[in-house]
Amino acid sequence: MRVLVLGSGLMGKEAARDLVQCKEVVKVTLADYDLKKAKQTCNILQSLKLTAAFVDASNKEQLIQLMKEHDVVINALFYSFNVAVAKAAITAGVHSVDLGGHIGQATDRVLEMMEEAKKAKVTLIPDLGVAPGMINILAGHGASKLDTVNSIKLYVGGIPLRPEPPLEYNHVFSMEGVFDHYTDPSFIVRNGKKQEIPSLSEIETIHFEKFGPLEAFHTAGGTSTLSYSYPDLDCLEYKTIRYPGHAEKFKLLVDLNLTRSDYFIEVNGVQVRPRDVLLKALDPIVDLREKEDVVLLRVETEGEKAGSKASYAYEMITYKDTIHHVTAMARATANTISVVAQMIANGTIRQTGVYPPEQIVPGDLYIQEMAKRGVVIKEVGQQGSMVQ
Repeated sequence: MRVLVLGSGLMGKEAARDLVQCKEVVKVTLADYDLKKAKQTCNILQSLKLTAAFVDASNKEQLIQLMKEHDVVINALFYSFNVAVAKAAITAGVHSVDLGGHIGQATDRVLEMMEEAKKAKVTLIPDLGVAPGMINILAGHGASKLDTVNSIKLYVGGIPLRPEPPLEYNHVFSMEGVFDHYTDPSFIVRNGKKQEIPSLSEIETIHFEKFGPLEAFHTAGGTSTLSYSYPDLDCLEYKTIRYPGHAEKFKLLVDLNLTRSDYFIEVNGVQVRPRDVLLKALDPIVDLREKEDVVLLRVETEGEKAGSKASYAYEMITYKDTIHHVTAMARATANTISVVAQMIANGTIRQTGVYPPEQIVPGDLYIQEMAKRGVVIKEVGQQGSMVQ
């Protein structure tokens, strides 16, 4: 199989690392607007399968021509490119996957391309990171084992192994994305009703092996497409995991309008966006650099099976690979998108069209493949009392 990876940033680099180690992959092209950066990444990974290429993702014709040389595209660019890349993949007749982007409805717009993708006989799967992504696959896997699914609760957090004040947090993705997730309202289903509630709200205490007490709170975008795939849920919630006190500190910044993307003030006759100032001020504080991170994840599905109450839960604790200097978040994210891209290219996933991960990715095989890469996901099943 021939794979095109768009973006030579952390996630693109680590997806390429996984791809070149797989026997079925014969060619990997790592494409970026910054060709020098792409070449540097290729030099680090040192594989005869891997080559660097220039790509301007805003140039549709160039993008299409590059895609046509491959079987599947891994889009590791910022989510503002997701719609354009999906359209180009359909035109090129090439399968494509991306890391998601519910801020700005990017994923919704990709999902609307179902008929075009079917006509082109290609498979598109958006939202293949950790949250959304891994949690969708695991939620779908748990739901498939139930006759009826009533509740899906999701908890995910990328946190530093050794927290430092003042925020006890180091970012592993863009801080702009973090601001969006903290600022926009969170979508949930409660008592069967779809609703929006403020992000950073309803803080609860949560524990993991060797970690806790931690806090979990609502953030935007995490419930992803699950409410569409499971329209009859009584409960659907997604919460982000952090060290205690984090949500309260960030809520003050949100309440002061310091994180809004549409808010400007005038300072000495110059229009300034406080968000830009805050991002710059936080950059040296939250930069992960060489520090160790850990990703914690828990997915809880509850419902009925054979007339009894039943549940399936999935839990993961992933640490940084200190030998190859790969963050825990990159291990969980890049391996997810690489594994699923390979499932499409090798024919494991055959349906054409556009599908969210929970509807199309085989959970049991996904868990097996992730375990081969050192990302271990544990399942706990439980069947209880008869349903009245």
